Amino acid sequence: MLQYDPLACLPSSEELPDSDDTPVDNELQDLIPGLLKAILAMAWAERMDWFFGVDMGIYYHPDLPPIVPDGFLSLGVERFYDENLRPSYVLWEERRVPILALEVVSRKYRGEYSTKKQEYAKLGILYYVVYNPTRRRKARLEVYKLVNNLYQLQDKNPVWLTEIGLGIGMERGTYLGIPREWLYWYNQQGERLLTPEEQVKLAQERARLLAERLRSLGVDPDSL
Repeated sequence: MLQYDPLACLPSSEELPDSDDTPVDNELQDLIPGLLKAILAMAWAERMDWFFGVDMGIYYHPDLPPIVPDGFLSLGVERFYDENLRPSYVLWEERRVPILALEVVSRKYRGEYSTKKQEYAKLGILYYVVYNPTRRRKARLEVYKLVNNLYQLQDKNPVWLTEIGLGIGMERGTYLGIPREWLYWYNQQGERLLTPEEQVKLAQERARLLAERLRSLGVDPDSL
């Protein structure tokens, strides 16, 4: 008997546009999710079950345009290493709804506190993170968790995300030579995970201290 597979009739990720072609309003909309992705790539280097998309379309219906968060995290999906990587994120291929969506607000609002929030709740995205760097009278970072189909604000910094096994929060630091407030991942003790740049500097400092220790013992580290 011929078996019918309805998924075979749907367009694949290779056939769909990889974004909505809308330019970002602010460089931070790329840099902030890019930093979060870079930190994860170091912290989860051995894990093969996650994906972090930056300005990538999430296709949830073949006849509708994609939703394009500034960043999103999905767990339980294949981590690709081939040269083409993922052109887009297609729910009927991945069979996993992202667990977290991130929006970085520019001076021009794009529905981050209204329509996008509603869309992510309908999709079932567990955590919705909104960062507004120019806010003065309200919290710049808001982390919401989906409870009974409604987002509830989690009032902490950082906020521990149990289902992800990491926290997310904001603090001042330096990334790509830019000193400002950034978003970071945190461990369960509330300690910030290091950026790739910080890990390189830490390794260099450890190497320097080891070399000094060897020299104090009469050993030339360059001869080892």
